[in-house]
Amino acid sequence: MPRPRARRSASRAAGAANFTNTGIAPDRFLSQNPRFALSALKRYTQWDFIARINAAGIAWHEKTLGQLFCDGPATQVVALLTGDLAAAGGALWLGCSLGAVRRLDQGFEVETARGPLRAASVVVATGGKSIPKMGATGHGYRIAESFGLPLVETRPALVPLTFAEQELARLAPLAGLSLPARVGCGKTRFDEALLFTHRGLSGPAILQISSYWREGEGLVIDLLPGGDAPAALARAKREQGKAALRTVLARMLPERLARSIEDDLGLTAPMAELSTATLDRIAARLHRWQVTPVGSEGYRTAEVTLGGVDTRALDGRTMEARGVPGLYFIGEVVDVTGWLGGYNFQWAWSSGWAAGQVA
Repeated sequence: MPRPRARRSASRAAGAANFTNTGIAPDRFLSQNPRFALSALKRYTQWDFIARINAAGIAWHEKTLGQLFCDGPATQVVALLTGDLAAAGGALWLGCSLGAVRRLDQGFEVETARGPLRAASVVVATGGKSIPKMGATGHGYRIAESFGLPLVETRPALVPLTFAEQELARLAPLAGLSLPARVGCGKTRFDEALLFTHRGLSGPAILQISSYWREGEGLVIDLLPGGDAPAALARAKREQGKAALRTVLARMLPERLARSIEDDLGLTAPMAELSTATLDRIAARLHRWQVTPVGSEGYRTAEVTLGGVDTRALDGRTMEARGVPGLYFIGEVVDVTGWLGGYNFQWAWSSGWAAGQVA
């Protein structure tokens, strides 16, 4: 399908929404069954949602890596969706807590703070545990368990990573510094921005890799992705023999980071006095910096939750729970987690559409 053209406006308001991504594909979603999301994503694509955005007259633009953002505030998308809800005869009950969901002879009963509700079908779209200050809970998981549905263990994802005190002592002075990097864990790599924080590392590259990282595993970070540190260092030794290492590195990296690397390596001699073996060690520090996080900042700052309702318990075409007709689970509460950059929103749109056709 040809890509629709973005509508642009002169200004872009703060709080713009990243509502989908042009690169939606099953391999950009994590799940114990990586192919589970394929049906819903194919039946309601990113182009379908873009068409809905266009029809509503919402201007948008494309950023790096296929990320699509509203030109204006995210409330435009919220207004679109709540308008659709009202047009369909639905009601939005804000601030109304939910209790148990029970199966009746005909349909279901849902406990709410406003009293019990009865319905022919129930769609659980409660999200995961991420960012509890916004109201996130594990209620959707409890509903699944009450009907005997299995869960895949949950953990924070798209989350900053933290380090032990010894490593943090070296990183803390760099807090606030950002640069392009390639961050890898096992066979997975992401080329995006890296951000040093007071607790460790963050930025898009770290958030992406956090979904693949597990405790005890190390990360390999290339601080010069696409660069050639060995050649640059050898040339500097020939042409800038009197220069300090930090001076040479500052032409390739932010100055604070250049000084930090020089201090870490304990090198004070000018470039002309550095041996080939030493230059190799410096190049390895630039292209293959190895660090081992001790944890993450947890659900408090995680953008999404890995794991959730086991996809084996759901019909991938309709999102209906197997053995429980009329009960559906969609979005983040399911064991499907997308990359950073609009993928999780598209999973919400696609899985919600799939359930909505039959619920």
